[in-house]
Amino acid sequence: MQVLQVQLAVQADPAEVGRARRWVRSRLLNHGVDPDAPIAETVVLVVSELVTNAVVHTGCPAVLRLCLPVDETPAGGAEPAGPLRVEVADASQSAPCPRRAGADEDATNGRGLELVELLCDRWGWYPDGSGKRVWCEIGADARPTDPLAAVDWAALAQ
Repeated sequence: MQVLQVQLAVQADPAEVGRARRWVRSRLLNHGVDPDAPIAETVVLVVSELVTNAVVHTGCPAVLRLCLPVDETPAGGAEPAGPLRVEVADASQSAPCPRRAGADEDATNGRGLELVELLCDRWGWYPDGSGKRVWCEIGADARPTDPLAAVDWAALAQ
């Protein structure tokens, strides 16, 4: 199995998160992944969370890397062949620390790594040079990212 690796340098600016999402959508489309497929939506959300964490918590540039597995078929075509890997390297040596946002449903932070944990097959981190690399793997059967999909609206209406 071959792996196509592409990477993007991300500046220490929260506006870069949007650029990272657009870049990922473009790379997935170039790789033949339907932009509306659950795996594409999941990858974009996970990238958004990991890049946001790197930019906000370190205040330093980061590097986003996608590792896209490719299975070369005899007919010359290419199709995904295994989990897609996302990596974000940053300059902080501090371990990522999953936090729970608590019962405050209006909280706007504290759920990033929890989402990564829920949406990915595996995730982790390791020291890398003078910083660290956070990684995750997402299979082709990725769960949809719609947070309202599992809401029991009838029960809420009572």
